[in-house]
Amino acid sequence: METLLMIAMMLATAKLLGWIFEKFGQPVVLGQILGGLIIGIFAESNEIIREFANLGVLLLLFLAGLESDLGEFKRVGKPSMFVAGVGVAVAFAFGFLVSLPFVEFHEALLYGAIMTPTSVSITVRVLMELRRLRTREGTTILAAAVVDDVLGILILTIVLSLLREGSVHYDAIIEILIEVAGFLAVFLYLGPVLAEKAFRKISRIDLPESTTTFAVIFLILFAYLAEHLNLASILGAYMVGLTIGQTNYRKQVENPVNTLGYSLFIPLFFVEVGMRIELTYILHAGLFAVVYASAAILSKILGCGFGAYLGGFDLRASLRIGIGMIPRLGVELAMLAIAMASGVVGADALTVAIFMVFVTTIITPPLLKWIYSRK
Repeated sequence: METLLMIAMMLATAKLLGWIFEKFGQPVVLGQILGGLIIGIFAESNEIIREFANLGVLLLLFLAGLESDLGEFKRVGKPSMFVAGVGVAVAFAFGFLVSLPFVEFHEALLYGAIMTPTSVSITVRVLMELRRLRTREGTTILAAAVVDDVLGILILTIVLSLLREGSVHYDAIIEILIEVAGFLAVFLYLGPVLAEKAFRKISRIDLPESTTTFAVIFLILFAYLAEHLNLASILGAYMVGLTIGQTNYRKQVENPVNTLGYSLFIPLFFVEVGMRIELTYILHAGLFAVVYASAAILSKILGCGFGAYLGGFDLRASLRIGIGMIPRLGVELAMLAIAMASGVVGADALTVAIFMVFVTTIITPPLLKWIYSRK
């Protein structure tokens, strides 16, 4: 019963603070995260709520996929590679260099790796609010984030191999590259045709919302598969949405999933994000945490922005893409958990990482809104 009451309180907080922030011209998601921060002072999340929140982020990325144009996704392949590649290189360099005065060389390498991924769930929500997701910039951010996470996982694999055994395991790196290439190839080239045939048969099942149900089933299955292949689960969710979005059943799936997601699971996700941010960690963050978080922001603006410029975007669009790539959330904390479990870094790294997540999460929505409001 306590869990049900907690969910009710989280939803009420999400809608109330989201409405207040919208009234003041601020992104709804920022109000939801801050609402979670307040709840987190006197209440804790639990396993059930975390699973609901996980489904929320999967539905959010699934809906982002539905709203994306596969043709545009393929067209932004080159600029997104520039955005991700340059962004990851600059982020790693920034993370490594600002860490060196505070920690030993091997830990500085790890801090560089932790700074590389991007978590676009917050950016996606803001771009949806601004109706800018189906633009070349929005699609580039989504495509770059996919490459970004893959590169981040590769860098972590290399760094952990060096720290644990003094050598790089090339077979693990090659295995990840093959898995990613196969995953993307299936969805981008075979996915739409197979999905059209599958949903044509599913639509014959004479039960309420059978098409929606199977869309959610596919979403969960491929999110699980992506995670099983050591990729991000949100990659699987996004690719399923992208595939279904190219079929004649897009609208039939999109409307009910929108209702399901935004009435329950997606608000819970953003509130739970806020609840996970420990105020004690934030208040006790030292100079290193502040410098590291500042470097995390600058590295993506400069690195991804420059990558976008190299990919053919003008200065303003490049700045928008750079800001959209700022947030960090799940992947970097998962990377840190792997490193801590391997014994190559202590628990004190958690304070620095959580402070960086907090700052990048909070600062991105208002920055995005500001840059898109400028003519």
